Amino acid sequence: MDFRNHTLVSGFVLLGFSNSTPGQVYLILLFLTIYLVTILGNCTIISLILVDSHLHSPMYFFLTHLSFLDVCYSTVTVPKILANLLLQRHTISYNLCFAQMFFLMAFSGSECWLLAIMAYDRYAAICQPLRYSHLMSPHVCMQAAVTIWIWGFLDAAVHTALASKVHFCGNNQIHHIFCDLPPLLKIACGDIHVSQTTLHIATIFAGMAPFFLVVISYFYILASILRIRSKLGRQKAFSTCSSHLLVVILYFGNGLVNYNQPGAGYSLEIDTLISTMYCIIIPMMNPLIYSLRNKEVKGALGKVLERHRKKWDSSRKF
Repeated sequence: MDFRNHTLVSGFVLLGFSNSTPGQVYLILLFLTIYLVTILGNCTIISLILVDSHLHSPMYFFLTHLSFLDVCYSTVTVPKILANLLLQRHTISYNLCFAQMFFLMAFSGSECWLLAIMAYDRYAAICQPLRYSHLMSPHVCMQAAVTIWIWGFLDAAVHTALASKVHFCGNNQIHHIFCDLPPLLKIACGDIHVSQTTLHIATIFAGMAPFFLVVISYFYILASILRIRSKLGRQKAFSTCSSHLLVVILYFGNGLVNYNQPGAGYSLEIDTLISTMYCIIIPMMNPLIYSLRNKEVKGALGKVLERHRKKWDSSRKF
Protein backbone atom coordinates (compact mmCIF):
# COMPACT_ATOMS: atom_id res chain seq x y z
CA MET A 1 0.00 0.00 0.00
CA ASP A 2 1.38 3.44 -0.95
CA PHE A 3 0.80 5.87 1.92
CA ARG A 4 2.04 8.92 0.04
CA ASN A 5 -1.45 9.63 -1.32
CA HIS A 6 -2.34 10.82 2.20
CA THR A 7 0.57 13.22 2.81
CA LEU A 8 2.42 16.23 1.52
CA VAL A 9 5.84 14.81 2.37
CA SER A 10 7.64 11.93 0.68
CA GLY A 11 10.05 11.16 3.50
CA PHE A 12 11.25 12.11 6.97
CA VAL A 13 14.45 13.35 8.60
CA LEU A 14 15.50 11.50 11.77
CA LEU A 15 17.12 14.10 14.02
CA GLY A 16 18.58 11.62 16.52
CA PHE A 17 22.40 11.47 16.09
CA SER A 18 22.19 14.10 13.33
CA ASN A 19 24.50 16.45 15.30
CA SER A 20 27.06 13.81 16.29
CA THR A 21 29.54 14.25 13.42
CA PRO A 22 32.69 14.40 15.65
CA GLY A 23 31.84 11.03 17.21
CA GLN A 24 30.39 9.42 14.08
CA VAL A 25 33.01 6.66 13.84
CA TYR A 26 32.61 5.73 17.51
CA LEU A 27 28.82 5.58 17.16
CA ILE A 28 29.13 3.31 14.13
CA LEU A 29 31.49 0.96 15.97
CA LEU A 30 29.28 1.02 19.08
CA PHE A 31 26.04 0.18 17.27
CA LEU A 32 27.73 -2.40 15.06
CA THR A 33 29.15 -4.12 18.15
CA ILE A 34 25.78 -4.01 19.93
CA TYR A 35 24.03 -5.47 16.88
CA LEU A 36 26.54 -8.29 16.42
CA VAL A 37 26.43 -9.18 20.14
CA THR A 38 22.61 -9.15 20.03
CA ILE A 39 22.43 -11.45 17.01
CA LEU A 40 25.16 -13.79 18.27
CA GLY A 41 23.79 -13.96 21.83
CA ASN A 42 20.16 -14.56 20.91
CA CYS A 43 20.95 -17.03 18.12
CA THR A 44 23.18 -18.92 20.58
CA ILE A 45 20.30 -19.16 23.07
CA ILE A 46 17.94 -20.43 20.35
CA SER A 47 20.48 -22.98 19.10
CA LEU A 48 21.22 -24.30 22.61
CA ILE A 49 17.54 -24.79 23.36
CA LEU A 50 16.94 -26.58 20.07
CA VAL A 51 19.87 -29.02 20.36
CA ASP A 52 19.75 -29.77 24.12
CA SER A 53 16.84 -32.04 25.08
CA HIS A 54 17.17 -30.97 28.73
CA LEU A 55 15.97 -27.51 27.68
CA HIS A 56 12.82 -28.74 25.95
CA SER A 57 10.44 -27.31 28.52
CA PRO A 58 7.77 -24.56 28.39
CA MET A 59 10.08 -21.96 29.96
CA TYR A 60 12.75 -22.45 27.30
CA PHE A 61 10.15 -22.78 24.54
CA PHE A 62 9.05 -19.23 25.34
CA LEU A 63 12.66 -18.14 25.74
CA THR A 64 13.31 -19.07 22.09
CA HIS A 65 10.45 -16.77 21.11
CA LEU A 66 11.89 -13.99 23.29
CA SER A 67 15.31 -14.38 21.68
CA PHE A 68 13.79 -14.37 18.20
CA LEU A 69 11.80 -11.23 19.05
CA ASP A 70 14.98 -9.53 20.24
CA VAL A 71 16.73 -10.39 16.97
CA CYS A 72 13.79 -8.92 15.04
CA TYR A 73 13.70 -5.84 17.28
CA SER A 74 17.34 -5.01 16.59
CA THR A 75 17.13 -5.81 12.88
CA VAL A 76 14.23 -3.38 12.44
CA THR A 77 16.16 -0.45 13.90
CA VAL A 78 19.95 -0.86 14.04
CA PRO A 79 20.82 -1.50 10.34
CA LYS A 80 18.98 1.68 9.29
CA ILE A 81 20.75 3.65 12.02
CA LEU A 82 24.10 2.27 10.83
CA ALA A 83 23.30 3.10 7.19
CA ASN A 84 22.38 6.68 8.08
CA LEU A 85 25.56 7.11 10.14
CA LEU A 86 27.76 5.66 7.39
CA LEU A 87 26.18 7.72 4.62
CA GLN A 88 25.79 10.79 6.87
CA ARG A 89 22.23 10.98 5.61
CA HIS A 90 19.54 10.94 8.29
CA THR A 91 16.54 10.41 6.06
CA ILE A 92 13.98 7.65 5.67
CA SER A 93 11.31 7.28 3.00
CA TYR A 94 7.63 7.55 3.91
CA ASN A 95 6.79 3.91 3.21
CA LEU A 96 9.94 2.60 4.93
CA CYS A 97 9.16 4.76 7.96
CA PHE A 98 5.69 3.28 8.28
CA ALA A 99 7.04 -0.24 7.71
CA GLN A 100 9.61 0.27 10.46
CA MET A 101 6.93 1.60 12.81
CA PHE A 102 4.61 -1.33 12.02
CA PHE A 103 7.17 -4.05 12.78
CA LEU A 104 8.50 -2.20 15.84
CA MET A 105 5.01 -2.02 17.36
CA ALA A 106 4.22 -5.61 16.37
CA PHE A 107 7.32 -6.98 18.10
CA SER A 108 6.80 -4.69 21.11
CA GLY A 109 3.19 -5.79 21.61
CA SER A 110 4.13 -9.45 21.23
CA GLU A 111 7.01 -9.19 23.69
CA CYS A 112 4.84 -7.60 26.41
CA TRP A 113 2.43 -10.53 26.39
CA LEU A 114 5.25 -13.05 25.97
CA LEU A 115 6.86 -11.82 29.20
CA ALA A 116 3.45 -12.11 30.90
CA ILE A 117 3.04 -15.71 29.72
CA MET A 118 6.56 -16.51 30.93
CA ALA A 119 5.60 -15.10 34.34
CA TYR A 120 2.50 -17.31 34.38
CA ASP A 121 4.71 -20.29 33.49
CA ARG A 122 6.87 -19.59 36.56
CA TYR A 123 3.70 -19.25 38.66
CA ALA A 124 2.43 -22.62 37.43
CA ALA A 125 5.81 -24.29 38.07
CA ILE A 126 6.24 -22.94 41.62
CA CYS A 127 2.66 -22.56 42.88
CA GLN A 128 0.93 -25.39 40.98
CA PRO A 129 3.66 -28.05 40.53
CA LEU A 130 1.23 -31.01 40.46
CA ARG A 131 -0.85 -29.39 37.69
CA TYR A 132 2.09 -27.88 35.81
CA SER A 133 2.19 -30.45 33.01
CA HIS A 134 -1.51 -29.84 32.38
CA LEU A 135 -1.46 -26.04 32.71
CA MET A 136 1.59 -25.69 30.44
CA SER A 137 1.13 -28.62 28.06
CA PRO A 138 2.76 -28.43 24.60
CA HIS A 139 -0.66 -27.69 23.07
CA VAL A 140 -1.29 -24.81 25.49
CA CYS A 141 2.20 -23.39 24.91
CA MET A 142 1.78 -23.48 21.13
CA GLN A 143 -1.64 -21.83 21.33
CA ALA A 144 -0.24 -19.11 23.61
CA ALA A 145 2.70 -18.44 21.27
CA VAL A 146 0.49 -18.19 18.17
CA THR A 147 -1.96 -15.89 19.98
CA ILE A 148 0.86 -13.62 21.15
CA TRP A 149 2.23 -13.20 17.62
CA ILE A 150 -1.22 -12.64 16.07
CA TRP A 151 -2.09 -10.05 18.73
CA GLY A 152 1.14 -8.12 18.15
CA PHE A 153 0.67 -7.88 14.39
CA LEU A 154 -3.05 -7.04 14.57
CA ASP A 155 -2.38 -4.29 17.10
CA ALA A 156 0.39 -2.85 14.93
CA ALA A 157 -1.81 -3.03 11.82
CA VAL A 158 -4.55 -0.95 13.49
CA HIS A 159 -2.11 1.75 14.61
CA THR A 160 -0.36 1.87 11.23
CA ALA A 161 -3.66 2.09 9.33
CA LEU A 162 -4.87 4.99 11.51
CA ALA A 163 -1.53 6.80 11.30
CA SER A 164 -1.52 6.49 7.49
CA LYS A 165 -4.61 8.73 7.38
CA VAL A 166 -2.87 11.54 9.27
CA HIS A 167 -1.59 14.54 7.27
CA PHE A 168 1.94 15.94 7.48
CA CYS A 169 2.07 19.50 6.18
CA GLY A 170 5.71 20.07 5.34
CA ASN A 171 7.30 19.40 8.75
CA ASN A 172 9.10 16.11 8.19
CA GLN A 173 11.66 16.25 11.02
CA ILE A 174 11.17 13.43 13.56
CA HIS A 175 12.83 13.97 16.95
CA HIS A 176 13.90 10.34 17.19
CA ILE A 177 16.45 7.79 15.95
CA PHE A 178 13.83 5.66 14.19
CA CYS A 179 10.17 5.84 13.19
CA ASP A 180 7.78 5.26 16.06
CA LEU A 181 4.18 6.33 16.55
CA PRO A 182 4.45 8.92 19.38
CA PRO A 183 7.15 11.10 17.73
CA LEU A 184 5.42 10.72 14.37
CA LEU A 185 2.13 12.02 15.75
CA LYS A 186 3.93 15.03 17.27
CA ILE A 187 4.72 16.44 13.80
CA ALA A 188 1.28 15.75 12.29
CA CYS A 189 -0.82 18.76 11.31
CA GLY A 190 -4.20 17.04 11.05
CA ASP A 191 -6.57 15.60 13.62
CA ILE A 192 -4.71 12.92 15.60
CA HIS A 193 -7.35 12.39 18.28
CA VAL A 194 -8.34 8.94 17.02
CA SER A 195 -4.73 7.75 16.78
CA GLN A 196 -3.88 9.09 20.23
CA THR A 197 -6.96 7.54 21.82
CA THR A 198 -6.24 4.20 20.18
CA LEU A 199 -2.62 4.40 21.38
CA HIS A 200 -3.74 5.01 24.98
CA ILE A 201 -6.23 2.12 24.82
CA ALA A 202 -3.59 -0.16 23.33
CA THR A 203 -1.17 0.89 26.07
CA ILE A 204 -3.66 -0.50 28.59
CA PHE A 205 -4.18 -3.83 26.81
CA ALA A 206 -0.70 -4.30 25.34
CA GLY A 207 1.29 -2.79 28.19
CA MET A 208 -0.56 -2.43 31.48
CA ALA A 209 -2.61 -5.67 31.27
CA PRO A 210 0.41 -7.97 30.79
CA PHE A 211 2.33 -5.96 33.38
CA PHE A 212 -0.41 -6.52 35.98
CA LEU A 213 -0.48 -10.22 35.05
CA VAL A 214 3.26 -10.31 35.77
CA VAL A 215 2.76 -8.52 39.11
CA ILE A 216 -0.05 -10.89 40.17
CA SER A 217 1.98 -13.95 39.13
CA TYR A 218 5.01 -12.83 41.13
CA PHE A 219 2.84 -11.95 44.14
CA TYR A 220 1.74 -15.59 44.33
CA ILE A 221 5.26 -16.81 43.53
CA LEU A 222 6.73 -14.74 46.36
CA ALA A 223 4.05 -15.96 48.76
CA SER A 224 4.82 -19.59 47.85
CA ILE A 225 8.58 -19.08 48.18
CA LEU A 226 8.21 -17.53 51.63
CA ARG A 227 6.28 -20.61 52.77
CA ILE A 228 9.25 -22.84 51.94
CA ARG A 229 10.99 -23.63 55.23
CA SER A 230 14.53 -24.32 54.06
CA LYS A 231 16.75 -21.45 52.95
CA LEU A 232 18.22 -23.61 50.18
CA GLY A 233 14.74 -24.43 48.91
CA ARG A 234 13.79 -20.74 48.80
CA GLN A 235 16.98 -19.87 46.93
CA LYS A 236 16.42 -22.66 44.41
CA ALA A 237 12.81 -21.64 43.80
CA PHE A 238 13.69 -17.97 43.36
CA SER A 239 16.63 -18.74 41.07
CA THR A 240 14.23 -20.30 38.53
CA CYS A 241 12.52 -16.95 37.97
CA SER A 242 15.19 -14.34 38.86
CA SER A 243 16.41 -13.96 35.25
CA HIS A 244 12.89 -13.45 33.94
CA LEU A 245 12.10 -10.96 36.73
CA LEU A 246 15.17 -8.89 35.85
CA VAL A 247 14.21 -8.85 32.15
CA VAL A 248 10.66 -7.81 33.06
CA ILE A 249 11.87 -4.89 35.21
CA LEU A 250 14.19 -3.64 32.47
CA TYR A 251 11.66 -4.04 29.65
CA PHE A 252 8.51 -2.67 31.27
CA GLY A 253 10.41 0.05 33.12
CA ASN A 254 11.98 1.43 29.94
CA GLY A 255 8.77 0.85 27.96
CA LEU A 256 6.77 2.90 30.46
CA VAL A 257 9.15 5.83 30.08
CA ASN A 258 9.45 5.44 26.29
CA TYR A 259 5.71 5.44 25.51
CA ASN A 260 4.42 7.74 28.27
CA GLN A 261 6.65 10.77 28.01
CA PRO A 262 5.09 14.21 28.56
CA GLY A 263 4.43 16.32 25.51
CA ALA A 264 7.16 18.76 26.47
CA GLY A 265 10.22 18.88 28.69
CA TYR A 266 12.24 15.99 27.21
CA SER A 267 15.28 16.92 25.13
CA LEU A 268 16.24 15.10 21.95
CA GLU A 269 19.27 13.66 23.74
CA ILE A 270 17.13 12.14 26.52
CA ASP A 271 14.63 10.78 23.97
CA THR A 272 17.53 9.20 22.08
CA LEU A 273 18.98 7.66 25.24
CA ILE A 274 15.62 6.20 26.35
CA SER A 275 14.87 4.77 22.89
CA THR A 276 18.36 3.31 22.61
CA MET A 277 17.95 1.54 25.95
CA TYR A 278 14.47 0.23 25.14
CA CYS A 279 14.91 -1.03 21.59
CA ILE A 280 18.66 -1.62 21.21
CA ILE A 281 20.42 -2.23 24.53
CA ILE A 282 17.79 -4.46 26.19
CA PRO A 283 17.64 -6.99 23.28
CA MET A 284 21.42 -7.34 23.68
CA MET A 285 21.19 -7.77 27.47
CA ASN A 286 18.46 -10.45 27.53
CA PRO A 287 20.63 -13.40 26.36
CA LEU A 288 23.43 -12.26 28.69
CA ILE A 289 21.03 -12.20 31.64
CA TYR A 290 19.65 -15.66 30.87
CA SER A 291 23.04 -17.21 30.16
CA LEU A 292 24.89 -15.70 33.13
CA ARG A 293 22.13 -16.33 35.70
CA ASN A 294 20.85 -19.69 34.49
CA LYS A 295 22.75 -22.87 35.39
CA GLU A 296 20.93 -25.00 32.80
CA VAL A 297 21.79 -22.63 29.96
CA LYS A 298 25.42 -22.38 31.12
CA GLY A 299 25.53 -26.18 31.40
CA ALA A 300 24.18 -26.62 27.88
CA LEU A 301 26.68 -24.08 26.53
CA GLY A 302 29.51 -25.86 28.34
CA LYS A 303 28.53 -29.22 26.83
CA VAL A 304 28.41 -27.77 23.32
CA LEU A 305 31.80 -26.10 23.72
CA GLU A 306 33.29 -29.32 25.16
CA ARG A 307 31.89 -31.34 22.26
CA HIS A 308 33.43 -28.95 19.74
CA ARG A 309 36.73 -28.98 21.62
CA LYS A 310 36.88 -32.79 21.45
CA LYS A 311 36.09 -32.74 17.73
CA TRP A 312 38.83 -30.15 17.21
CA ASP A 313 41.35 -32.19 19.20
CA SER A 314 40.51 -35.44 17.33
CA SER A 315 40.78 -33.67 13.92
CA ARG A 316 44.21 -32.29 14.85
CA LYS A 317 45.50 -35.81 15.63
CA PHE A 318 44.86 -36.85 12.06
